[in-house]
Amino acid sequence: MAEYRASIDWTLEPGGDFTKGRYSRAHTVKFAEHTVPGTASRHVVGKWAAPGAVDPEEMLVASISTCHMLTFLHVARLKGFVITHYRDEPVGVMEKDAEGRMAVTRVTLRPEITYEGPRPGEAERDALHHEAHEECFIANSVKTVVKVEEATAAA
Repeated sequence: MAEYRASIDWTLEPGGDFTKGRYSRAHTVKFAEHTVPGTASRHVVGKWAAPGAVDPEEMLVASISTCHMLTFLHVARLKGFVITHYRDEPVGVMEKDAEGRMAVTRVTLRPEITYEGPRPGEAERDALHHEAHEECFIANSVKTVVKVEEATAAA
């Protein structure tokens, strides 16, 4: 078993009016070795979002993408493939779920992968992504639908 910790810190800034909802959502997300500026999504709180900060929905999408990438690299290596570059521009969609609650209901990963030497065929590539998805700790932790649409990278 492993534990993962973070520290979230928010303070009402001078001039903010908490009771009327007029306050900055800027906060810090501190991990063991670094701190990230955080905010609520501008799609949710508009002008009260902090510019230049990351919101929870973005962190979720990035977490899913990062976990898939790291797991994919491991699975591909075990199958004998050499990957020299992996780039993804994932997109998460927030909408009402089946219960009528707002949720990040799906995330589409769009990796572009460059191989050195042999490349997997389409069926083998799909199997690698499937195995990576099945083994990804974050994908196993969320109910968000994760779809992979790998782009063909130049050789």
